[in-house]
Amino acid sequence: MPKLSREGRYAIGFRLNGQEVTAHAPGRMLLTDLLRHVLGETGTHVGCEHGVCGACTVQVDGEPVRACLMLAAQAEGADIRTVEGLEPAAGELSPLQAAFREHFALQCGFCTAGILMSLDALLARIPDASEDAIREHLSGHLCRCTGYAPIVKAALAAQAQLKEEEAANA
Repeated sequence: MPKLSREGRYAIGFRLNGQEVTAHAPGRMLLTDLLRHVLGETGTHVGCEHGVCGACTVQVDGEPVRACLMLAAQAEGADIRTVEGLEPAAGELSPLQAAFREHFALQCGFCTAGILMSLDALLARIPDASEDAIREHLSGHLCRCTGYAPIVKAALAAQAQLKEEEAANA
């Protein structure tokens, strides 16, 4: 449990995109607000604010989590990854991000960060996920622009690229 200061703020220590951070937040602050407004990680979007749309999805200890439903203080000791943490090196796209660009899997982009984080976790856990499994996994995300077909196509393309890279490194 994080320590409470005299000012009523918690000192929360965790890993964010591979870096150790300590942030201070009131007890009722949501993880979305801590990430966006305190730490400047604005890729995490706030949509419905009650866990339905998926725009705020981040990975907490490798699992997709709705950051709008998690208190910042609950991040104590966790390993949190946001969409900013997907790039393998500065200015370089991950295979999933590159596939989204190649297959036009985003339009307005509002939902994209959450979808990327969710798909990244799925492909890490189930590298050979079927198209149906990918579609099922995406069912918790709302996208009003793409119709999901290009998103699924991009996920399958990224999956193939990741398998190629794994085979080349074996």
